[in-house]
Amino acid sequence: MTIPSPDQGRRAVVAALASLPLGRSAAEPDAQVVAGQSSARMLVAYFSRSGNTRVIAGVIHRGMQSDLFEIQPATDYPADYLETVAQAREERDSAIEPVLRATIADIARYDTVYLGFPIWGETAPPVIRSLLSRHDMSGKTIVPFITHGGYGIGNSLRVLASHAPKARILEAFTMQADQERKTMESVNAWLATPPTVR
Repeated sequence: MTIPSPDQGRRAVVAALASLPLGRSAAEPDAQVVAGQSSARMLVAYFSRSGNTRVIAGVIHRGMQSDLFEIQPATDYPADYLETVAQAREERDSAIEPVLRATIADIARYDTVYLGFPIWGETAPPVIRSLLSRHDMSGKTIVPFITHGGYGIGNSLRVLASHAPKARILEAFTMQADQERKTMESVNAWLATPPTVR
């Protein structure tokens, strides 16, 4: 199997993202292929809270012969953004690895895993540590794709290296996608400004 170079992969994802239609349907990938039920040797596994990483996962999945797996905690994170931030910080600081809703069927059959996630608190979300701790990535190629809110990818690649020490980790595709934080900041700024009479 030929793995695209980081530049080729990046160009393909950016081109595909640019061609997506605007609106609700752009945030929804095609029907999910259950990991382990096809003959694919490539897996796209992703965690997404607001939908940004899900879009990229869908583009990669549609562009390559792969299975698709959504990483989900057994107990959902709170719907409220600030509550999720607080819970993720607690999990990070306490090295908690949340229980997953499901694990990947027959991980051994995959040669390459495209692994997508947003940056939470300058690192990979706790569920990514859970995924890597529960699956043997020895000898596999991991291709990270990461969304962030403007502060970069923090120590997320070190987390991948420490939790999958026998995997080959390629250069990450990264994209700033800070809509949730920006929306919250904009609304708070608007609320803090006295309204004027029109």
